Amino acid sequence: LRGAWACGTVLGSVVMALHHKLCHTLGGSFSMPHAQTHAILLPHTAAFNEQAAAEQLRPAVDMFGGDLGAGLHAFAASIGAPLALSDIGFQHVDLARTADIALLNPYWNPRPITNEGILGLLKDAFSGVSPQKSEGH
Repeated sequence: LRGAWACGTVLGSVVMALHHKLCHTLGGSFSMPHAQTHAILLPHTAAFNEQAAAEQLRPAVDMFGGDLGAGLHAFAASIGAPLALSDIGFQHVDLARTADIALLNPYWNPRPITNEGILGLLKDAFSGVSPQKSEGH
């Protein structure tokens, strides 16, 4: 109970960004499993925001060898975490709908959120490829 209270206090004290928006969209609209969805999306959302939040993410970037998205993806693979939305039952046909839903009421994010950007991120997460460090998507 204390742990739940502490987590709630933290979540109530910070701003949520793209990662949580996409995870909530996938969970709420497509019944995707919570923990696995977060594990799969984290490398991709971190890569998406890495350059826009370079100063804030510097310690994590350094810890993962200079490329946060690829480093998180490799770490997830090394511990047997799921890497692809397709592996947990998400359907390719729902990618565009997910991007559309996520844009309806977007959360604050350090990098501008576009349909093209979200869709590119989701396609990579769907297939399980390591995210590329770039301004792309």
